[in-house]
Amino acid sequence: MSQRSVLPPRGLLLLFGFIAAIAVSVPLTVWAPVSVAQPPYHSWQDYIDTPDGVRLHVDVLRPPGVADEVPTPVIMTVSPYRAHAAYLSQPRPEGGPSVENLTAEMFLDAGYTYAIVDLRGFGGSSGCLDFGGPGERSDVTTAVEWAAAQPWSTGKVGLAGTSYEAWTGLMGLATQPEGLAAVAAFEPVVDPYSYLYMQGISWKFSGKPVTENGVRPADLAGLEHLLIASTPGHPTDSPEYHANALSLSLDCYTEYQAQITDHNGDTEFWRDRDLVRQVQDNTIPLFLGQGFLDYNTRAYRVFELWDAMGPGEHKAWFGQWGHRNCHEKCGTPHFDGELLAFFDRHVAERDVTVPGPAITVGQMDGRWRAETAWPPADAVTTSVELRTGTYIDRGLLPGPDRQIWSVSEPLPDGLHMAGIPRASLKLDGPPEAAVAVELYDIAPDGQALVMTRGIAPVADTAEVQLLAQDWPIAPGHRLGILITDVVDDVWSHAPSLARVTVTAATLQLPVFTDPRPADLPGGIPENLAKWRNEETVRLDPAMLNNAVVPVNLPTPMR
Repeated sequence: MSQRSVLPPRGLLLLFGFIAAIAVSVPLTVWAPVSVAQPPYHSWQDYIDTPDGVRLHVDVLRPPGVADEVPTPVIMTVSPYRAHAAYLSQPRPEGGPSVENLTAEMFLDAGYTYAIVDLRGFGGSSGCLDFGGPGERSDVTTAVEWAAAQPWSTGKVGLAGTSYEAWTGLMGLATQPEGLAAVAAFEPVVDPYSYLYMQGISWKFSGKPVTENGVRPADLAGLEHLLIASTPGHPTDSPEYHANALSLSLDCYTEYQAQITDHNGDTEFWRDRDLVRQVQDNTIPLFLGQGFLDYNTRAYRVFELWDAMGPGEHKAWFGQWGHRNCHEKCGTPHFDGELLAFFDRHVAERDVTVPGPAITVGQMDGRWRAETAWPPADAVTTSVELRTGTYIDRGLLPGPDRQIWSVSEPLPDGLHMAGIPRASLKLDGPPEAAVAVELYDIAPDGQALVMTRGIAPVADTAEVQLLAQDWPIAPGHRLGILITDVVDDVWSHAPSLARVTVTAATLQLPVFTDPRPADLPGGIPENLAKWRNEETVRLDPAMLNNAVVPVNLPTPMR
């Protein structure tokens, strides 16, 4: 293993102070004895050696009442977030395995062993952070093959997780380690470049727990990861755990931050980490989940990955929730049963049928339906010619000088958009400026609710891919399209203060011609109610009457 120089204390203080200034707290807990309830499992710790000399820390949780030598199927989460002393930045005075926001107990009760592995550079593992690169992909391969080979394992391993922990599951699909039997990935990163940037323009991430509105530019994500990676060990941890937890070198810090703040997506660093092509034709069963309202891992390139799957017993949930799976707050108590049955069938090899359709879709009207493909195979694209004009790329304060509206007449039969809208714009303006496109569902009283949005740098021809959505527009409502510079709480963009002229613009809108019944069980997800409350604006009636454009719907919808 290469020798490392530890970041000097002054450098650590500067780094920590900067990140604290952006409201990410450091877990500087004064540890005292904590009385905690006995967990419903027994556990031990181990270390796994990777081919390049990194030592991966793992917590092994065994189901209650099962002797250590009895083989069981294994569920594994490979994570950067589960240090013993803190989950993300939330202190854990009790120490030990971090199972927050995991359904570990459900799997333990069903007879699985649950393994939690720290990615290199995080928790009790050594090495440098790699942000989805070959090192992290090797970590996933090594961990799965290690678990499959243990005497307490049946040799079958399932990867499960949400967010980054779903990304590591997809890394498993890319590397296909021996013993990997199934993956459940909810709100995953599929391409870290598009996770941080939309065509080079930084996303903003929420300011939770204070607000879910975007306040943190993506350029700061690397510093936040480095802070999490600098979490010290818990007093009860082993000397090796403590040494690994504080072993990040100055080179690790500087190289990591430099690479992931590069807005040029056409570098070897970013190309190597794009999993969309790496998982193409995968046949290992995948249970994929994506919320259309996710403010973190947006509904962007994940559907390219889904469409690239090979044959297999894949399953998906797509709908109106945020950065979570549907274990709770989706109004779908049957979700856990489908998830457990998925692993029972493919990892435990039990003779069960996985309930539910191949694809469960939550619509924006709060109803749920089944699909065999998403975007739906029978959706057709209708073109809408948009109004032209000029806007100022200035950001911040709203105003008509930033807006070019196009609005349909009231739709007598409504419209059901399902898929990924795209806009093509002919522009005259500098490349430092931005062009954003938003779609709105406009009620008869002028209340307009954001449906989806996308952004791109200004170019002679700018192609804007909007985020995916499944949205029935009610009869009598209007479709609104806004061309603007930037949505200030969604993207971080330095205004150029330039005039941008739109000389031509077309929206390609995917719509149903043959709507199907929405008859699956399910309630109103928590994030759907928040979206309706926070993303609604009232439009000026005069603007509505002066911005009308024709919308030519497919014949069966007229």
